[in-house]
Amino acid sequence: MPHPELKRRELLRLVQAGLVASAASVALPSFAQSSQAAKKDKRPIALLVPLTGPRARLGLSMRSAALLAENSAFVQAYDTQGTAAGAASAATLALKKPPALILGPLLAEEVPAVTSTVAGRVPIIAFSNDSVLKGPNTWIFGITAAQVTSAILRYARTRGVKSVVVIDDHSPWSSAAALAASRMEGELGITVRSLEVRPGAPLPDAGDVPDAVLLPGNSEAMLSAARALKDSGVQLLGTLQALDHRPSALTVLEGAWLASPDPAAFGTFASEFSARVGGDPGAISALAYDAAGIANSLRNGGTITPQGLLNAQGFKCVTGPVRFRTDGSVARDFAILVARADGYEPVATSSGA
Repeated sequence: MPHPELKRRELLRLVQAGLVASAASVALPSFAQSSQAAKKDKRPIALLVPLTGPRARLGLSMRSAALLAENSAFVQAYDTQGTAAGAASAATLALKKPPALILGPLLAEEVPAVTSTVAGRVPIIAFSNDSVLKGPNTWIFGITAAQVTSAILRYARTRGVKSVVVIDDHSPWSSAAALAASRMEGELGITVRSLEVRPGAPLPDAGDVPDAVLLPGNSEAMLSAARALKDSGVQLLGTLQALDHRPSALTVLEGAWLASPDPAAFGTFASEFSARVGGDPGAISALAYDAAGIANSLRNGGTITPQGLLNAQGFKCVTGPVRFRTDGSVARDFAILVARADGYEPVATSSGA
């Protein structure tokens, strides 16, 4: 997983700001535990997460989230220790009680170790967001820069945007977003240019004024570039990594369109997690909830198989409706938010890559 956790505190602030529906008014995806499941498929779900080591706190939160969505009798958690060797050992242990699905691992460096150990015997839903690791029977479930970049550009195109400058501060996320945007030129009929910025360096010449400027993140170099370009009257665009509630950032971002998981759905999940587990979950914990919920719904439907995952209707999730593809990629829909002086307001939905 090449970039930090997905701005969990910013997503929580969206809910706390009161700009979205209250948690009580938004239904969680239907992952209700059914007594009928025991009659249909008793195979366990193997959850491969770091339960010890530097990322243990996150791994324990992911396990708690998964247990909210899937019957605890079927969830078997295995400690990857956050290393490739630990992930391979965890997968080996999991295979001794052949699972119906493997959920995890978390980190990009762990995924090849698990896929090579499993060797196609069990479907894998990995929490990494490194799309290079996808493959037959191994789905990359983490939210990728390409997904949110696709969603915001598709929405912008419907609003008349035909030329975009992507601000690239050389972070892995922004570089991936810039690459994803350039690959969409032909499909969307837009012109894309990248503008590389560095902390403390003068803003390079942006050339002809574009219709929109895309901010993949919220680094100071990126916000400085946005502040300068906004004066030219361009429309600002952003991905979920650009969500920022600092007053200084909201001043720059006001009026921007951003793609993000629906904050109302996330808020409902966060409220349930806090009430039943305690503490604040992050967006990656929400991924574990969604993956375990998908397993639960497949179990209840008697289709806990790769073919079941490829159901054309997809699955409603906290992190956005998802559809699994045969190549190991996952399509996810996002909410489109508009930045206001006091927070963010959902205004539309858009499909990601």
